Amino acid sequence: MRPHKSWSAFGFSLKLNALQPIAARARYFGRDTREAGGFRSTQTRTMTLNFPNQCRYYDATRRAVQFWGHDSAMEAAFFVTEEALKRVQPNMQLDEAGLLRAFDLNRDTIYAVAAKVYKRGKRSYDLVSTDF
Repeated sequence: MRPHKSWSAFGFSLKLNALQPIAARARYFGRDTREAGGFRSTQTRTMTLNFPNQCRYYDATRRAVQFWGHDSAMEAAFFVTEEALKRVQPNMQLDEAGLLRAFDLNRDTIYAVAAKVYKRGKRSYDLVSTDF
């Protein structure tokens, strides 16, 4: 005997086999899995990461500069480590002001690397020296 799930909406009761493929269940509801409203996307989505917020701050605990990027309505936090900033600007001062200045002077390069790291699809967006 297969497990079933029942849904009731607008007086109609639906029984779907929980082991049915996702695409079959999506078609049952009239959704194509390639549509945004479907259960699962089978197409690769276009990444449009931008950096409208110019704010950044030094996180002394992580020894990194944090900044934010936006992909549509989603916000992602990025951290550029001290070692990564040293690689981008070797002559920087190793205090908070020096790290923030190095970030500001190399913002375009850092944003390009952040976009590459974001494309990898990881949850953590730490930009380390090997990314540069």
